[in-house]
Amino acid sequence: QVQLVESGGGWVQAGGSVRLSCAASGSIFRMNTMAWYRQTPGKQRERVARITTGGFTNYADSVQGRFTISRDDAKKSVYLQMNSLQPEDTAVYYCTMNVQTGYDSSWRDYWGQGTQVTVST
Repeated sequence: QVQLVESGGGWVQAGGSVRLSCAASGSIFRMNTMAWYRQTPGKQRERVARITTGGFTNYADSVQGRFTISRDDAKKSVYLQMNSLQPEDTAVYYCTMNVQTGYDSSWRDYWGQGTQVTVST
């Protein structure tokens, strides 16, 4: 089984920055697309950033220019640098990775447990 663990969340004042990290462990043969999602109670889950194996990225309009996603395959990790944070960014942030656990195994999505980011005014 593949396990993903996020870190770096917490409390931050508006205008501040937070860097989220997500490290995977377990039997991993290959890693495909990685992404960060966020969810606020009562709202639909939103994908905020995505990065492909080749390093191509996509961002939600709401975070474009403020957030940066990156990956380090050697460390089996994905990161989210969050700058100019606003109260609207308050949410539980989840990392996800599309992973193959064996040579002929199917690709499956794995999710972290989530980390709370609270932006105060």
